[in-house]
Amino acid sequence: MNALTEFRLNRHLDEMVPWNDRQQLLEIIDIVDEAPEVKTFTFRADGQTWFRYKPGQFVTLELPLPDGPLMRTYTLSSSPSRPFSIAVTVKAQGGSVGTRWMFNHLTVGARIRAFGPAGDFSLHSHPAAKYFFISAGSGITPMMSMLRWLNDCAPATDVACLNCARRPEDLIFREELELLGQRMPRLALTLMVKGRSMRENWFGHVGRLDAARLPLLAPDFRDREIFCCGPDAFMRSVREMLGAAGFDMARYHEESFAMPVAPVRETAPAAAPAVPSADAMQIRFALSDVEGFGAPDESLLTIARAAGVRIPAACESGLCGTCKVKKVSGDVEMNHNGGILDEEIEEGFILACCSQPRSAVEIEA
Repeated sequence: MNALTEFRLNRHLDEMVPWNDRQQLLEIIDIVDEAPEVKTFTFRADGQTWFRYKPGQFVTLELPLPDGPLMRTYTLSSSPSRPFSIAVTVKAQGGSVGTRWMFNHLTVGARIRAFGPAGDFSLHSHPAAKYFFISAGSGITPMMSMLRWLNDCAPATDVACLNCARRPEDLIFREELELLGQRMPRLALTLMVKGRSMRENWFGHVGRLDAARLPLLAPDFRDREIFCCGPDAFMRSVREMLGAAGFDMARYHEESFAMPVAPVRETAPAAAPAVPSADAMQIRFALSDVEGFGAPDESLLTIARAAGVRIPAACESGLCGTCKVKKVSGDVEMNHNGGILDEEIEEGFILACCSQPRSAVEIEA
């Protein structure tokens, strides 16, 4: 038996089904050091499946720490044009818990649970004639996903790409970016470092992106769809710079690493009230065959936990989409922050963290 027969990868793509995050685990098949404190983890799915997603989207990993699962959201650096695996490229920041645990404990062959992919930070969601990718640090990961997709599927696309780092050795994907710069005829690549170092020679740009450099790096930036990802201060600076330059901010998109996806541990179920309040509504969790009661100002996630039903959740603010569940019946009021697509809502899915019951409700959980 070899890899082909073991995983039946000799079948056509349209004979396979996409990865189902509710039923299948991810298996680590490769770990690569990219830069100091930066690694790429590549995964494949259980069985013979492929991954359907947009370049630039993210997944939420459920990390099995000893004192309880830890949910962490990471942008995919891989491209859906190579659909049999996905990859996340992560940096262990000072004080990080989840990423440091990944560095210390995950090895090739390990299996973990994940949810997604999700997110709207993708050129597929904002098609344009010309793009400008601006990133700093590990903010290059969604840009790398989109550049890899463009290289595979639309290499003649007009793209200006600026990637910033503290030192030359901190530039993630430097060699591949330079290779793409040679292969893609309309890719204008700029690498910029804050300062030189003794470890690597550097003859490129040094300093910071500012209002004077912006039009030099992309003279037609006002005509481009701009994607920005990096530390909060970096993105705030870019936003202010573009706004002051008269850029149409409706064409500006950013992916924040500081959105409220901080480590969230699965909490123990709270004790259910002995007597439901007068305005409480019945909530049925079909897959668990459990019923609970919740008030109109409680989220379905809160009600589920009180009833002892586990719904995976990470950001708990309607951003990451990890708590997406299908509503079987009943009415809810959902105020999300982009963690679910319109077509998913039309299919009956809701986000448990930001949905409150307006009648008796049944959900698949």
